[in-house]
Amino acid sequence: MKDEILKLLPEIEWISNGELREKVLRVWEEALKRGNWSVDKVKEIPFTLLIKDCPVSLMDHIRAVTRMAEVVYKEFRNIYGDLVPLNHDYLIAGAILHDIGKFVEYEVDSSGKFVQTRLGKMLRHPFTGAMLADEFGLPPEISHIIATHSHEGDRVKRTPESEIVHRVDFINFEVLKGILGEGK
Repeated sequence: MKDEILKLLPEIEWISNGELREKVLRVWEEALKRGNWSVDKVKEIPFTLLIKDCPVSLMDHIRAVTRMAEVVYKEFRNIYGDLVPLNHDYLIAGAILHDIGKFVEYEVDSSGKFVQTRLGKMLRHPFTGAMLADEFGLPPEISHIIATHSHEGDRVKRTPESEIVHRVDFINFEVLKGILGEGK
């Protein structure tokens, strides 16, 4: 399954630390397994249930957030050099995993509609995603990015990497919501 995930998400290769890259892949495998998702079905999952009949997939959203985070990282390095220390591997791993909890938050109901699972109604994806990352031994800095990328992190001091993922995630969401409309 790892090769299939890498085809869906080639940005995983941007993580230079091999051990960290492997752990990220293992979290992906486990999230798909727990949510009972096939790699093919993953391409159909909408990135949000807050936009009615959202045509943007969760995979496209994750890739967009990761790629936008990469651009921000590069521009910080180009302009500020070492003045703003950023951990590239943590940033990319956090961006790739920021919505990993949606694989246990979403399911398809009997009518074929994407809905929240029972667990998803009680614990949103920032919580379940951070728990998965922790379970697989990812550094707490990455669990922090996952846990704080959404509004759940608004009362916590975010690391610079978390702030970047949070901002590019919301740029993505707000622009698409403005174009595609709100469903709820």
